[in-house]
Amino acid sequence: MEKSYVVAVVGATGAVGTKMIEMLEQTKLPIKQIKLLASKRSAGKELKFKDQTLVVEELVPASFENVDIALFSAGGGISKVFAPEAVKRGAVVIDNTSHFRMAADVPLVVPEVNREALKKHQGIIANPNCSTIQMMVALEPIRQAVGLDRIIVSTYQAVSGAGISAVEELKKQAVDYINGTPADGLTAEIMPCGGDKKHYPIAFNALPQIDVFSDDDYTYEEWKMVNETKKIMEDDTLKVSATCVRIPVLSGHSESVYIEVENETSVTAIREVLSAAPGVVLQDDPSQQLYPQALTSVDKKDTFVGRIRKDLDEDKGFHLWIVSDNLLKGAAWNSVQIAETLHEMDLVRV
Repeated sequence: MEKSYVVAVVGATGAVGTKMIEMLEQTKLPIKQIKLLASKRSAGKELKFKDQTLVVEELVPASFENVDIALFSAGGGISKVFAPEAVKRGAVVIDNTSHFRMAADVPLVVPEVNREALKKHQGIIANPNCSTIQMMVALEPIRQAVGLDRIIVSTYQAVSGAGISAVEELKKQAVDYINGTPADGLTAEIMPCGGDKKHYPIAFNALPQIDVFSDDDYTYEEWKMVNETKKIMEDDTLKVSATCVRIPVLSGHSESVYIEVENETSVTAIREVLSAAPGVVLQDDPSQQLYPQALTSVDKKDTFVGRIRKDLDEDKGFHLWIVSDNLLKGAAWNSVQIAETLHEMDLVRV
């Protein structure tokens, strides 16, 4: 008889949490019961799961009694406190925050890339940063084929990555600006980072700051992409640099990626590798103006790759354009994929 699981979603009413519920509706993971957990403020709300109406429960340690798999997306502070409580009660935690990502004993997993890392889990598995995930899906097949020496990425990230309130702020600013409010009169309380000193409008703007600034004038978001890439690919010698930019797109992160490979290859060979890669959809025909777009990536689980071209000066240099729905593959879908893979590999501890 096939195992079936009690699955909890922590942060069920948030932007990613609601997408997790959608993905669980579509999953092949055998679910016996689903529990929706959130803050005391959100407790009592009703949400749909398939044909059921479920009441959101207040998150407390006892919430994880009899839970097999817990999907977390409620902020790093919540994960720090409650993930160990879930593990203590026998659950496997798949955490979508940054809290555990760089912990040496916590696997950081993109199932298409490094599913074998799941064998080392000790109760907690980290979901990488949304921008890192889509880049790994596209670049790992190339690395396997011809090696990889350097990555330079510039991101064009959607505001939904900062939550529902950021989306609403963008919408309001856009309407106000179109209706004549000058740029310096727009209300800005969230972008570029809720925790920083100053806030700027995102409507009709591009902000080269995501998260607060850290060492060497890189933001934490940029350091996440650097460090997570090296951890996932298990290569500390890989040269990685990132510039992360927020743009006024609702959903769908885009990335301009320059790579230098170790062995000679061609655009045609890279296209062939990517066309056969799991989770990748190749959209690369300049003659027909076919290339990935943020708008058409929304609600799709795949990572889209195009604009593949050889660098004009570097023999082993290539450029790519990589796009994915940041709330799906970048968060909710990758988390559910991890749960599915745990089931396939019989690594859920029940």
